[in-house]
Amino acid sequence: MTVLVVGNGAREHALALALSRDPAVTALHVAPGNPGTEPIATNHPVDQNDGPAVAALATELAADLVVVGPEAPLVAGVADAVRAAGIACFGPGIEAARLEGSKAFAKEIMTAAGVPTAEAVACTDAEQVRRALERFGAPYVVKDDGLAAGKGVIVTDDLQAAIDHAAHCDRVIVEEFLDGPEVSLFAICDGTEVRPLQPAQDFKRAGDDDAGPNTGGMGAYTPLTWAPDDLVPTVLKTVLQPTVDELARRGTPFNGLLYAGLALTRNGVRVVEFNVRFGDPETQPLLTKLDTPLGTLLYAAATGALADQPPLAWKPGAAVGVVLASEGYPEKPITGKQIVGLDQVAVPVIHAGTALDADGRLVSSGGRVLTVVGMADDLTAARDQAYTEIAKIKLDGSFYRTDIARSAADGRVATPSSL
Repeated sequence: MTVLVVGNGAREHALALALSRDPAVTALHVAPGNPGTEPIATNHPVDQNDGPAVAALATELAADLVVVGPEAPLVAGVADAVRAAGIACFGPGIEAARLEGSKAFAKEIMTAAGVPTAEAVACTDAEQVRRALERFGAPYVVKDDGLAAGKGVIVTDDLQAAIDHAAHCDRVIVEEFLDGPEVSLFAICDGTEVRPLQPAQDFKRAGDDDAGPNTGGMGAYTPLTWAPDDLVPTVLKTVLQPTVDELARRGTPFNGLLYAGLALTRNGVRVVEFNVRFGDPETQPLLTKLDTPLGTLLYAAATGALADQPPLAWKPGAAVGVVLASEGYPEKPITGKQIVGLDQVAVPVIHAGTALDADGRLVSSGGRVLTVVGMADDLTAARDQAYTEIAKIKLDGSFYRTDIARSAADGRVATPSSL
């Protein structure tokens, strides 16, 4: 197969690495890619949000499969443009991508499908926001209705901070706070069939012990040794399959990666949010552990043949991904600083916000710069490996959380007794 991956972040580098390990993938391209994808694929300077341009590139390359990584191209209809060119594409069309493009639409789908989620109110003015906040009480949860690169949500006990966040959005969703640990569960979908991956957990706050502002994610790990044994079948039955069935019923089948952000509450599993693509940073450890050939799997999903595929296979042990972030992230990241030490790192380093300067030096170009992934027999060993290796990387002013997967490794993650 010739495969084209669309995007330029850590998710796309992780996808490219996994695809490069599939013997069926004989040619690999990334558009636009980053310095991390260059050694394993051919990068192409194409606007990832331009559907006709992506379709034209895929046609020129005689691509057998296009994998659209980020949410913005999916919401812009890039997958539709690729399919219209007669090329198999892994990624939902513009209508199904509204699951992430509009939180109000996602709530509508969940209601119609009977999917358990937080009670919520859509608000378009300050008075509606204030009434909704008073109704639900603290902690206050306010979400930008549209795409916000993982940073459109505020969870706070500060009423004024919640009001101020809403004031910067055209439309928001105010909803009840869901207690309990959060879990990410990804599923490969072909419009009908649904294949869940292993659950993972990510860390949204910038600092240790969940201090500081929300970010796009500072690290993740898998598997969740503390999660209930029936978590995946329960979520498949009550969340994933009903959602895919409802979209199919509406004539907008979901073909791609359905990401369910879940809260394991005292009253059972509740959906916090849906995304329509592989999530960053969970993808980095998940695809490091995946043993099933990824290109073959995604092509089967893109062509409606997922039911013919064997069960997913996983490498033994645990994987932990730790994100290295630029100074000032997430508010005002400082970029353009040289990154050194990667040649000393003995585990996968996934590039996110990196670039080459005029002298060919690797420099930071975004808030989240790199993810270092450790994989070992258990979480403790995987953590030790990730932190030993990330310490070898030098980027002036950078930082990373030191507690990724620590509670789980220590057996301190509380699990609700009722699911």
